[in-house]
Amino acid sequence: MSDFELQIAELKKKIEELEDKKGKILTYQFNNINFYQLENIVDIEQNFLDKEVFKEWFNSKQNISQEDAYFLQKLINKNEKLIDNYREEDLKMNFIAPILNKVDFLLLENKIRGYYENPLTYKSDKFILNGTTDFLISKGLKYAKLPYFFIQEFKRSRKNSDPEPQLLAELISAVELNSWNNIKGAYIVGSNWNFVILNRLEKHKYEYFVSRTFNSTNFEDLKGIYRNLLFVKKEIIEMVKRGE
Repeated sequence: MSDFELQIAELKKKIEELEDKKGKILTYQFNNINFYQLENIVDIEQNFLDKEVFKEWFNSKQNISQEDAYFLQKLINKNEKLIDNYREEDLKMNFIAPILNKVDFLLLENKIRGYYENPLTYKSDKFILNGTTDFLISKGLKYAKLPYFFIQEFKRSRKNSDPEPQLLAELISAVELNSWNNIKGAYIVGSNWNFVILNRLEKHKYEYFVSRTFNSTNFEDLKGIYRNLLFVKKEIIEMVKRGE
């Protein structure tokens, strides 16, 4: 048995020991949950077959002005040599935050804004998901009341932790708290962005979809990322108007 298999076996043993404790409600933190732990508490599966699920989102006709295009190209020129070496805070402040600010999710008239490092907790009768989210867009101007979209995680690599199950745990928490059937998000590893759609099939049963990887140091890909975020903004505004 390899070292990796031994580590997995040991992890399974520890989780089973925790589950054997009668009445024990397991608690998982967003920033360190892995796929094995997530699949241990909910029924979740990635859908690889649906080729159309991102079509409406990614093919939307969101206008990018010459000013926007200049801004995006300048951002690449300034950061592309260092982006995969940035620490999390460097990546957030130098590259990601300027994009989010340019999209501008601060919508006073709709009482919507973005939140960095925001706490979130979902409690069921069997487990608790909680922690601090990297970035979310939510209803509420003083505190987050109704999260619409999540971005996880401003990191250099998957070496130490994987942002995909961490994002999924946040999306699961949001759809259950909001009583929704689907929600969108994204996770970031260095220069690479992946967008995610989570569908709630029934309580604690889900399917999810992961987009192709967008390389944010590529101008066309960065324009695609920017358009995708503009679509999210437009969609949230429409949801607010419908009272969702």
